[in-house]
Amino acid sequence: MAATTKYMPRMKAHYLNTVRTDLMKQLELSNPMQVPTIEKIVINMGVGRATQQASLLDGAVADLTAITGQKPLVTKSRIAIASFKLRENQAIGCKVTMRGDRMWEFFDRMLSIAIPRIRDFRGLSGKSWDGNGNYTFGLTEQLAFMEVRIDQVDVPRGMDITIVTTAKSDVAGKALLDAFGFPFRKGEVPASVTKAKKSKKK
Repeated sequence: MAATTKYMPRMKAHYLNTVRTDLMKQLELSNPMQVPTIEKIVINMGVGRATQQASLLDGAVADLTAITGQKPLVTKSRIAIASFKLRENQAIGCKVTMRGDRMWEFFDRMLSIAIPRIRDFRGLSGKSWDGNGNYTFGLTEQLAFMEVRIDQVDVPRGMDITIVTTAKSDVAGKALLDAFGFPFRKGEVPASVTKAKKSKKK
């Protein structure tokens, strides 16, 4: 009986076979274990209007489930804000954290299908890093993902997508995403790099 080949997501295979080797040279690393990789991807979908209309949260949960194939965690407010009619511990959004093969599959769909579907797309900011090699960007509506059916959408929903990497710096994190062909706007560098250059000039 022939042995079955274990499935591996396309992007994960690309990382192991090509990206890791290229980054070792580019970042001048001697150990493959030092090469940064993607650790997890977190999607946050805020639904502020859910404080007045609870059904909007149900729609957000359905959209995020379709997009990720994973049950979202409902996020709740920590404090009460009377001016926004917000009570403490009130449901205000949902989020999903993806790891492993599901993360790699989502990364592939996002990069090859969803982002190219964004209307009037002019590239993603190369500045939106957190100082620790993690990148966050926002999408204005869920219809960029083909998994969401337009006839089932009640309202447009934006989301924040955070790509958490094992990189020790924003420069290494950006090199990792660049190696996958991430569509950053040309000439933009992480804000931490700009700040460092300004500090040296003083």
